[in-house]
Amino acid sequence: MIEVKNITKKYGNNTAVDNISFEIKDGEIVGFLGPNGAGKTTTMNMITGFIEPTQGKITINGQDISKKAKKAKKQIGYMAENVPLYTELTVKEFIKYMAELKLIKRKDRNNEIEKVMEQTGLKEVEKKLIKNLSRGYKQRVSLAGALVGNPEVLILDEPTVGLDPKQIVEIRNLIKDLGKTHTVILSTHILSEVSQICEKVIIINKGKIITIDSPKKLEQQTKEKNVILVTVEDKENKMEKIKEKIEIIKQIEMVKDNGDGTKQYKIISNANKDLRKKIIEILPKENITIFELKEAEVSLEDAFIKIIENEKGGEK
Repeated sequence: MIEVKNITKKYGNNTAVDNISFEIKDGEIVGFLGPNGAGKTTTMNMITGFIEPTQGKITINGQDISKKAKKAKKQIGYMAENVPLYTELTVKEFIKYMAELKLIKRKDRNNEIEKVMEQTGLKEVEKKLIKNLSRGYKQRVSLAGALVGNPEVLILDEPTVGLDPKQIVEIRNLIKDLGKTHTVILSTHILSEVSQICEKVIIINKGKIITIDSPKKLEQQTKEKNVILVTVEDKENKMEKIKEKIEIIKQIEMVKDNGDGTKQYKIISNANKDLRKKIIEILPKENITIFELKEAEVSLEDAFIKIIENEKGGEK
């Protein structure tokens, strides 16, 4: 378990992280989410023991990262942002070097190197110089370095930044597999990462934690009430006048012209009444053909934006 209690980090008069607390249980995959400059990387660096907090306490499975640094750090594998690697080494040489740094016993070293390369799909490039690898393979090498020694906790800072779509999917799948045997903290500003990989989300902004919840619950909490999406064929633009026909409609907004004669509209009600019945009743009478009618869904991206906006509104 990772426990972060009342952590603050100041640089002169600037407060990068402001009195935050959270827990991460064994075996969880947790997304640490926030805009650039929110305090994500600073918090990661404090959890790994790379920098000291100004105040507060961080424990890794009961070991205080400040007081028992060696024992605590042994349980952490850290994949830093921007893939800092020794590019003149081969893949295997780099992993061997990491095994030596982590004091893996000489008799166990070869088995550890082979296991980590197998886990991260690096066997086929083990003899290649790191500088000659694609960005995706460099990310795998960085992840392999974090995995050496089989740490219980993996901390991954922006693991898919700069990758192409195919590489992103590969790294995501790899992280999912690692989550079966490790506790994983994933720092990212890419929202689709979180919704597809993580069980829990911690959202930070301006050094403060805004909310902690599951991606699904965050989406549900910020879902707009009384909003539906309707796709219609409306060549004469009669939808613009439907608001006059259905009194409980607050707003009608076209969100997409499909280019095939159909358009999608977002319809917002100003009452706790089911709009669907009224729409199904009224639109055919106005010679508007309905192709699809559904409740508006909210993505994690929508939820994140709304949470950040609500936080800004609260500051005024």
